[in-house]
Amino acid sequence: MTRTEHTTKRVFNTFGKLKRGKRAYAILALCAGTAIALPAQTFTTMFRFNGTDGGNPFAGLVQATNGDFYGATVSGGTNGLGAVFKITPGGTLTTPHSFCSESGCPDGQFPETGLVQATNGDLYGTTELGGANAPANGGNGGTIFKITPGGALTTLYSFCAVSGCTDGQGPGAALVQAFNGDLYGTTVAGGAHSYGTVFKITPDGSLTTLYSFCALTGCTDGLYPYGALVQAANGDFYGTTTDGGTNGSNGTVFKITSDGELTTLYSFCAQSGCTDGSYPFAGLIQGADGDFYGTTELGGINLCPSYSGCGTVFKITANGALTTLYRFCAQSGCADGKFPYAALVQATDGEFYGATQQGGNDACNPPVDSGCGTLFRVTGRGALTTLHTFCSQSGCTDGASPQAALIQATNGDLYGTAAEGGAADTSWGTVFRVSVGLGPFVKTLPTSGRLGEAVRILGTDLTGATCVTFNGTPAVFEVVSSSEIATKVPAGATSGKVEVVTPGGTLSSNMSFDALP
Repeated sequence: MTRTEHTTKRVFNTFGKLKRGKRAYAILALCAGTAIALPAQTFTTMFRFNGTDGGNPFAGLVQATNGDFYGATVSGGTNGLGAVFKITPGGTLTTPHSFCSESGCPDGQFPETGLVQATNGDLYGTTELGGANAPANGGNGGTIFKITPGGALTTLYSFCAVSGCTDGQGPGAALVQAFNGDLYGTTVAGGAHSYGTVFKITPDGSLTTLYSFCALTGCTDGLYPYGALVQAANGDFYGTTTDGGTNGSNGTVFKITSDGELTTLYSFCAQSGCTDGSYPFAGLIQGADGDFYGTTELGGINLCPSYSGCGTVFKITANGALTTLYRFCAQSGCADGKFPYAALVQATDGEFYGATQQGGNDACNPPVDSGCGTLFRVTGRGALTTLHTFCSQSGCTDGASPQAALIQATNGDLYGTAAEGGAADTSWGTVFRVSVGLGPFVKTLPTSGRLGEAVRILGTDLTGATCVTFNGTPAVFEVVSSSEIATKVPAGATSGKVEVVTPGGTLSSNMSFDALP
C-alpha cells in the first residue's frame, strides 16, 4: 500500500466506515498527610463490546466528577450507528444513549470523538455525520451534543445549517472548553473553502466559525484538521492539519487566537524523505515545560519506505521550532509499533504515553496490516519503551488497533480503548486499564479561576478529607462524594498545585492551578 492509499483509507474510514458518598464539610483545617503506596505494572481488559452495547470505540475516555468513565463508540448500539457509554472503575458498562434514535438521525450518527466534561457538569461531544441538515445542504453534516452524566442528550448544533456548509461539516475531533467557558473545535470539511474549519460554540449552542482552511493559495495554511485543539497557558489555541502546508500535502502545526487569527507554525516534510514526519492526525498537548508534543501517523523513514516512514513523536515550541523525538519501526518487524494515530498524554511522572494502531505483533487475529498495535512510554528526550503489544492473547481478546489517546485517572492508572478485537468471535473493541506504578492525585475543573469562583476537585477516595489548599492557601470545601470535592478559589491564593489531605494521604493536583487576578 502506498502512502497515498493509506491516507485515502483513513479519510474514508472517518467519513464512511462503521468504525472513537456522604457529604462532609471542612474549613481551614491543618494540612498534614502521609505518602501513598504505588501499584505494580499490569494490563487489564476491563470490558469487551458486543455490538448491542456499542462497538468500535475510536474515541478515548473521560473521567467525570462522579468517578465513572464516559466514552463513545462509532458503531453498535441499539440502532447500529454509535453510542455513548459509561463504565465504572470496576468495569460495569451501561449505554445511556444510542444515536440515530429518530427518523433522519437528527441526533447524529457515528460519534468518532471523545467527550469533555464542562464546568457545568455536563458532557459535550460531536458526531461526524447526521443532524437536522444532512444531507439537505449537500454535505455529511454532523452534530454537537451535550449529555448529562445520567444520560439525557440534547443536540446543540447541526452542521450544514447554511448553504454550501460554510459553517463546516464532519466534526472529527473532541471539543475543548476554554478559559472563557466556551467550547472550541474543528471540522474536517466544509467552511468557506470546503477543507475544514475552526469554530467556537457556547454551552447553550451558539456557534461561530472562526477560520476556514485553504484560505491561502496552495493551501499552505493546511487543510483537514482532524486533531483536537489545545488551549495553551497564553490563551491561544494550537492544533494540526493532516494535509496541506508549504511542503506539499504533509500537514501542518498551527496557532489560532480566540478571535480567529491563524498562524502556520510548521509544515511537515520539511526534511528530505519526510524524516520529520508527515500526516499528523492527532492533536497536540502542552507539556509541563511549556512546549507542545504530538505524533505524525507517517514519515520518519526507518523500516517503512513504502509509507515514507511509519510515524513519529515530536515536540514543537510555541514559536514553531520542531524536534523529532522518535521514529517508529526502528525495530525489526516494527516491534515498537507503527502509525501512531492517537495523541499523547503526559502522566504525573512527567513521561509521555501513547498508542500505535499497528505494529508490535505480526500474528494478528483478526487480521490487521502488520500487527495489532502497541502502548508505549516515551521520555522528553525520545527514549521509548513498549508497555503492551495488542493481540498478545488468543483471539485478540485484549483488543486490537488502539486509535485514541490514553487518559490518566485520579487513581494513577492509565485507561484507554482499542477500536477492534475483544471477544474471540467478534471485533467490537475493548476498554482497558494499564497500571505503570503511579500513585493517586487530584484534578481541578477548571484549571484556572479568579477569587471566589467555583472549582470542582476530582479524585479517588476523598471521603474524610480534612484540608484543601491552593498553593498552600487553605480553602473552604465540601466533600460531595468519594470522587468529588466542591470548593472556591480562596482569598490570597496564588498559582500552584492544589492539595487535598485525605485519611489515606495527601493528594496533589496533576497540574498547577492558575489563580487569576
